[in-house]
Amino acid sequence: MEKQIIECVPNFSEGRNMSIIKQITNEIEAVKGVKLLDVDPGEATNRTVVTFVGSPDAVVEAAFRSVGKAAQLIDMRQHHGAHPRMGATDVLPLIPVAGITLEECAQLARTLAKRIADELGVPCYCYEAAAQTAERKNLAVCREGEYEALQQKLTTEGKQPDFMPADLQAAPGEGEAFERALRTGCTAVGARDFLIAVNYNLNTTSTRRANAIAFDVREKGRPIRENNSLTGKIIRDVNGQPLMKPGTLKCTKAIGWFIDEYGIAQVSMNMTNLAVTPLHVAFDEVCRCAQNRGVRVTGTEIVGLIPKKTLIDAGKYFLEKQQRSVGIPEEDLIHMAIKSMGLDDLKPFNPREKVIEYMLEDAQTAGKKQLVDLTVKGFAEETSRESPAPGGGTISAYMGALGAALGTMVANLSSHKRGWDDRWQEFSRWADKGQQIMTELLHLVDEDTEAFNRIMAAFGMPKGTDEEKAARNAAIQDATLYATQVPLLTMKASYRAFDICRAMAAEGNPNSVSDAGVGALAARAAVLGAGLNVRINAASLADKEEASRLVAEADALVEKACEAEKEVMDIVEKKIAGM
Repeated sequence: MEKQIIECVPNFSEGRNMSIIKQITNEIEAVKGVKLLDVDPGEATNRTVVTFVGSPDAVVEAAFRSVGKAAQLIDMRQHHGAHPRMGATDVLPLIPVAGITLEECAQLARTLAKRIADELGVPCYCYEAAAQTAERKNLAVCREGEYEALQQKLTTEGKQPDFMPADLQAAPGEGEAFERALRTGCTAVGARDFLIAVNYNLNTTSTRRANAIAFDVREKGRPIRENNSLTGKIIRDVNGQPLMKPGTLKCTKAIGWFIDEYGIAQVSMNMTNLAVTPLHVAFDEVCRCAQNRGVRVTGTEIVGLIPKKTLIDAGKYFLEKQQRSVGIPEEDLIHMAIKSMGLDDLKPFNPREKVIEYMLEDAQTAGKKQLVDLTVKGFAEETSRESPAPGGGTISAYMGALGAALGTMVANLSSHKRGWDDRWQEFSRWADKGQQIMTELLHLVDEDTEAFNRIMAAFGMPKGTDEEKAARNAAIQDATLYATQVPLLTMKASYRAFDICRAMAAEGNPNSVSDAGVGALAARAAVLGAGLNVRINAASLADKEEASRLVAEADALVEKACEAEKEVMDIVEKKIAGM
């Protein structure tokens, strides 16, 4: 299952006092599972934009704590700045990055807004996807009149925030709750799609040409002129507004400009809904429109960070255009995206510094030794040492990964086999499936060792009192159950590798049939090996009914794996004999 990741980009009404800003960001960094990505203070706006990511629960908790600290430190009665604002924490959007929908983020935002009002006493509006009324989807509607209109809005029905503290609802224009609200202001809590800021590099210095391309593609388009000429009078509606000819890309905003640093013009674009217009689609369309105007796109510049899925989807898109298999490692897909869109045109593009998931992953694993990061030699040597982990469960997961990898290799070879061009999609689908199984099993390599470490940690808990003994025993049982469930997951994932090996033995490149056979042998060893771990760990479970259920499930998988391996090997032997 894909890990859930969300981004939060709160704007705090303080951009000059770095001590206050640091106290707020300290609250964010104190939450485990959160990575602070950027802190951008502005002196003229007297506003700081903060960006952090993590799991939904962790991000929501960090957001709550940061709002609380801002409410303590920022007095809106003394605030002045160039940017519109209405609260110490002015806006607080939650943004889906991976494994979570916009609507799920919207629900989190509403729950967070209620908690902020109830526990911190800060009134909250809900905007964009989290809005509870259609007009409040627009942030400007929520922030109408800014902070200066707060007193009137708190006491006017229809203007009041969506969530107000109980004591403020009871006396919206007087008392301690009202004074508190005047000090903290209101916060707009919302949910919106991830926004990518991207610049397309052009082989021209002409801002005019860049703007023309931008108008071709941006959703707003360009004004319609009389006789459809470039210089004719703009046609307007009855309200005096220009009639517009829409551009070709939905959910995009774009302009053209010249960059002195690079000596080139660019089409600068904000992409507000990647599900509607993905990056690779926008790239190809900008290239097409540029070519129509005698201009070439030489590369792409990503401003800020980007979700991994955006690059994975792009890599697959460009491979499919070449009729190549998409079932290749994630690193290779991202490399394909980088080269296809020229992400390294102006400067090196390092995915570890630009992809949100990688930055979060690196932060969470900093200082931790991951088995999957070892060399083959290092992995074998680590296994051979006297420490009990990594052990049989870890090795079983790795054997399963190798089995899936071999089946995937045959699929990729078959996809690119001369004379089989009309079958590339068939084999690409198998290879893509194989990559998913392999990735799952590589995760289980470290997860199995982590499960063992949990048991050791539970045994190390204090046992001096009856309460400590009870807590220790409960922890041991929880860890043992987990250590039984993990190898069962390994068994299930490894068993799925037989589908690929069987298909590749029967339909794949005949010159690689032995590789499919070895893949089946590795998958069988993985299922049987992980099954041993299920049985030995289940024996220590106090819940014998659950233990029996887990063992029975494991035994059934062992039986099915033996049958599947024999089926694949029969195909392999017949193919080899017929050569």
